[in-house]
Amino acid sequence: MKVRLSMAAALPGFRVGALPAGRNSISHGETERAMSAGNASEFERTFLPHLDAAYSLARLLMRNASDAEDLVQEAYLRAMRGFEGFRGAAARPWLLRIVRNTCYTWMRDNRTRVDTAEFDERVHTAPGSTPETESLGRERAEAVRNCIEQLPLDFREGIILREMEQLSYEEIAEITGVPPGTVMSRLSRARAWLSNCLRLRLDTGGTTMKRESA
Repeated sequence: MKVRLSMAAALPGFRVGALPAGRNSISHGETERAMSAGNASEFERTFLPHLDAAYSLARLLMRNASDAEDLVQEAYLRAMRGFEGFRGAAARPWLLRIVRNTCYTWMRDNRTRVDTAEFDERVHTAPGSTPETESLGRERAEAVRNCIEQLPLDFREGIILREMEQLSYEEIAEITGVPPGTVMSRLSRARAWLSNCLRLRLDTGGTTMKRESA
């Protein structure tokens, strides 16, 4: 299972200097102080290549595009504030841990909204596909998204980080703060649940389509 959600359309021209103040407590003044040592260009070279990964994680954790965009910006502001403490470790896990923690903080503080959030991911079809393959692709993509959405949060983040972002068990452990063995156990249970969920959804969908065409 490989799903990539492009951030290009969501935040065109995303640059450090264009970041608005986040929704919590980080101000422009703090950002400017964090970048006062002339690290802005280095920060951009290091972390902007991982913008899509940050958005993919936030989007599927939050199940809401607007919240995900805001929280990715908030996470980048937090990353800038802590950039001087970045010691050349793997950039993507370091950033995604900040994105994850930013999302978790927001969900903890906005529990009612999280419980009622809608998942509104758009489906992008490949060029040259036929109406039949587009319909099948949409059906499968919708089934995958719905099943991922229903996973418990700790299972969901593991699937996103492993299956979509292709991170190692050790990197996921670093991001989530649990031992690699726990990561593997959660992934095993999440995959089994997803497999069963997809089988039920696709079988039901196939039966419905046959009835409609009869």
